[in-house]
Amino acid sequence: MATEVARTTDRGERLAPLEDLEGEHHLRRDAAENRRRLLDSAGRVFADQGLDASVEEIARAAGVGMGTLYRRFPTKEALIQELVDELINEAVTAAEGALDLGGGRGLEAFLLEVCELQATRRGLHLRLWCDERGPKRDRARELLGRLLAQAKAAGVIREDVTAPDISLLLLTLGLVIERTEPSVPGVWRRVLEIVIAGMRPSRGALRSAAPSLEDVARIVARSTH
Repeated sequence: MATEVARTTDRGERLAPLEDLEGEHHLRRDAAENRRRLLDSAGRVFADQGLDASVEEIARAAGVGMGTLYRRFPTKEALIQELVDELINEAVTAAEGALDLGGGRGLEAFLLEVCELQATRRGLHLRLWCDERGPKRDRARELLGRLLAQAKAAGVIREDVTAPDISLLLLTLGLVIERTEPSVPGVWRRVLEIVIAGMRPSRGALRSAAPSLEDVARIVARSTH
């Protein structure tokens, strides 16, 4: 009868049997798959029902039990925050990629890509543009400012458009997407085209004062309560 030979390190320390390591790897893989399934299902449920949707509905859509959900995400807020963090990361990646485009086209490309992200992650747009500070949001604001400067330097966006203007436009477009995407998918693209056309250079200056960052923060705060 064959006898299993114990695995040891160079120092003679006993290692776990291979089958134990394989079992642990399988458990970690299952946990990662359940986590991804929960996030994907939460995104779909929140898009359909809003952030008031129950975690029970999310677990049911993911095909997992409530215990599995709470092991991955102890609270509903933790689940929402993870989705928001993913969305912020994707927005930052989009802005970084847009900076590489020539001819001042980066701002328009960024606006389009972020709107497409919001269309697939409905229910989260107010949380995406809220005034909470953090490295990723600060990075997104910095990149937005650089994209706007590029567009102005290329002469494709009027000089009196400000970064808070763009932030407010993104918030507004998010609301348009929320209201229209379920019934008329993609109609927000025409709204975005009209917005961009309105930012093209012209002889006349804008008569209304630009909002400040504090103004945008107050608008978002009122929208989320």
